[in-house]
Amino acid sequence: MLKSIKHCPLFFIFLLLLFIIGISFCAGTSKLDSFTSLNFYHPAWLDRFFSYYTLMGDGVICMIAVLLLFFFKKKKAALILFTAYLTSGLIVQLLKRIIAQPRPSLYFDQISFHYDHFVDGTEPLRSGSFPSGHTASAFAMATVLVLCLKKKKISLLCLLTAALVGYSRIYLGQHFLQDVIAGGITGCIFALLSYFLIQQAKPFKFAKAFRKPLSVLRS
Repeated sequence: MLKSIKHCPLFFIFLLLLFIIGISFCAGTSKLDSFTSLNFYHPAWLDRFFSYYTLMGDGVICMIAVLLLFFFKKKKAALILFTAYLTSGLIVQLLKRIIAQPRPSLYFDQISFHYDHFVDGTEPLRSGSFPSGHTASAFAMATVLVLCLKKKKISLLCLLTAALVGYSRIYLGQHFLQDVIAGGITGCIFALLSYFLIQQAKPFKFAKAFRKPLSVLRS
C-alpha cells in the first residue's frame, strides 16, 4: 500500500492538508458560522450546477464506477471500490443513527435562525446530519481510483471532484462542514482498509487456484 501512496503523493498530501484546514476551521468556529461563511454566494447557475453535481456522491454513481472497472478488466479495483463503498456506507448509516444530529434546516428552526438559501427543487432533509454519506462515497471512490489506477495526472482531479461533492452538501443546505469532514475521513479510511485487505488476501488468485482442482475433477 505504501508503494501506491508514494506513486501519487500529491493526492495524499493535499488530502491531509484539506482535512487539517477543515478541522482547524471547525475548531475555531461554531456550526452556524462555518455554514454561513461557506454559503455567502448563491447565483442561480451554481444552484443548478450543485443540485446535479451532488449526485456524484450518490451510490448509483459509485456502482456505475464499479461496473466500468469490471468491464475494463480491473476486477480487483472493482472489488476494492465496492468493498470501500459498502463498508463506509454501513459505518456512516450507523453513526447517523447513534449520533442523531439535526441537519441545517432543523437546526436553524431550533435556534430560530432564518436561512432562505435552500435551493429550489432540493428538499432539505431534517435528521441524520453527521456524517455526510455522499461525501464518504465520493472520497472513498477518489481514494480507491488513485490507489488502483496509479495515474498521477488524475490524482488531484479525483481529490477536487470529491471535495466539490462535499462542498455541494453544504451549499445545498443538507450538511454542516463538520459532517462533510467526518464523511470524507470515513470514506478515505475505509478505502485504504479495503485496498490493504484485498491486496493482502489476493481473492482472484485464490479463486484461480480453487478452480484448478475442480477442473481436474470434471475431466
